[in-house]
Amino acid sequence: MAAVDVTTGILLSEAVLASEWFGVLMAFVAINTIMYTALAVAKSLPKVHVGDYLPRRAYRSETRSIHPDAPA
Repeated sequence: MAAVDVTTGILLSEAVLASEWFGVLMAFVAINTIMYTALAVAKSLPKVHVGDYLPRRAYRSETRSIHPDAPA
């Protein structure tokens, strides 16, 4: 069995690990991991309804229901 040189990569050679295309691949994987982590965290948080925090513009002065309002 041949001795393994520790200065080279375990699965890939040092030339492959230092190449430009491998750096681009590593950057893509890193950005993809961050995006999916952010999506998973956002999906686990409760929904925020923006309309609950904004004032309503108009209220109806009387109901439009088929049932009349109770006398005051």
